[in-house]
Amino acid sequence: MPSPTREDGAAPAESRGGDGRGLVCALEMELTNRSLSSKMDCVSCDELINRNCADSPEVSVPLPPLGKRVTHMEGDDLCRLIDRKFLIEDKKRLCALALGTALVGILLMIIHAEICPYVYEPGSKVSLVINCSISLSTGCLLILIIAFHYKDIRLFIIDHKEVDWRIAITSHRVLVITLELLVCVIHPVGSYWEVDLYANSSSAAPLCISSHHDKALLDMELLLSMLMFLRLYLVHRAILLHSKVLLSASYRSIGSLNNINFTFRFVLKVLMNKHPARTLLVFILLFWLTASWMLTLCERRSESLTTGQMDTALWLIAITFLTVGYGDVAPKTSCGKGVCLFTGVMGVACTAMLVAIVTEKLALNKGEKHVHFFMMDIQISKRIRHAAANVLRECWLLHRASPAKGSRDEHRRHQRCLLEAIRVFRHLRLKQRKLRDYVSEMVDLPKMQMIMCDLSANWNNSYRELEQRILFMEQKLDELTRCFQQTSELLFEVLRHRNPEIR
Repeated sequence: MPSPTREDGAAPAESRGGDGRGLVCALEMELTNRSLSSKMDCVSCDELINRNCADSPEVSVPLPPLGKRVTHMEGDDLCRLIDRKFLIEDKKRLCALALGTALVGILLMIIHAEICPYVYEPGSKVSLVINCSISLSTGCLLILIIAFHYKDIRLFIIDHKEVDWRIAITSHRVLVITLELLVCVIHPVGSYWEVDLYANSSSAAPLCISSHHDKALLDMELLLSMLMFLRLYLVHRAILLHSKVLLSASYRSIGSLNNINFTFRFVLKVLMNKHPARTLLVFILLFWLTASWMLTLCERRSESLTTGQMDTALWLIAITFLTVGYGDVAPKTSCGKGVCLFTGVMGVACTAMLVAIVTEKLALNKGEKHVHFFMMDIQISKRIRHAAANVLRECWLLHRASPAKGSRDEHRRHQRCLLEAIRVFRHLRLKQRKLRDYVSEMVDLPKMQMIMCDLSANWNNSYRELEQRILFMEQKLDELTRCFQQTSELLFEVLRHRNPEIR
């Protein structure tokens, strides 16, 4: 009679051994189905790896150990880690492109403002081309900013385990995005296409304006040109995303354990700590050139021939930055005065940072301080011994030059020398006491902690040794007790053997 078959195709066992083999087969099929489901869940991850393999060859996916199957939760975590890696790379790329686009727009604006009074001719289309290029770069910059924040929202969703995207749209994020778009959209409108050179103008480099423009429109063009430098806020974002602090896994791990937020402030502190002179020098140089050009652009409207020139503007910004202010050159317009005021404030701040850096570089470290104070203590001890010897010598000379044996003038001279030697001796003792008090205040807390840890470890070892010795002594006492008992029994047996009457 043929054995009936089950729905899964496994035949029933006919013996006890057959039942065990059937159970093993069922368990193996269940594990196989689970592994197949986990593999199906990670298909998207495999496709993502294959799709981005050419772009990011350094991304490595950790494989599970041999004989260990990947669960559904581990597959999801692996997919999220890969997505997060690629999103961070996209954010870095978008930030770099946005900064480059912003710098291109600023460079085009500077070129337009500089060559306009000398190159353009009436009816020329060069101004239209440059202004259209500035507007095109502004549009590209807005698109890159929106794409960057889109990647940032996706990263927020992945970090918080696939939450709704509307949760990431907070009021603070909306305010930041709006302000960034408003800052990046500012650029000269480029309405002056018919050019008039004003050959008889008294300005050293007159602005490129047409005959139908009034003062209000000129002020608006000037203000929009200067406000384009606000796009340089992207520099701090590029420094943050491309810094080794943010890219280092060890930095992030230790920072997360200590609740440290990796912001631009933290990265700037790290840069000022590692390369203070280089960082401050680059900032001062860029600020000096930018402020000088802005002052030149502002002062071209004035009637002064000196303040509108670049070399004079460099000199004025330098003496204002250093808070010297000779007074030989002064800005004429309100815009130029504002630039000089801001330059003075930044000069005071940079001077304070420079003083702090120089003070830190000239300060002695702990080892140098210990060596210096140790040598000073030795020198003061030698001087104290010499001062004590001088006191004894002057006492002996004063005793020899008593009024009964010599003149009173010599006696008074030795008295003055003795008082001076005593004063020097007391001064040196006070100086040594102050030095030792200062050295005692320089307690090296890590060293003291290590000493205390060593002492505690030694005490623990001594306590364990004492416990072992006490246990050893207890064992010896037990052995002695057993020996005494055996000895008493033997004595009793011997006495009973010799004298049978003893019981």
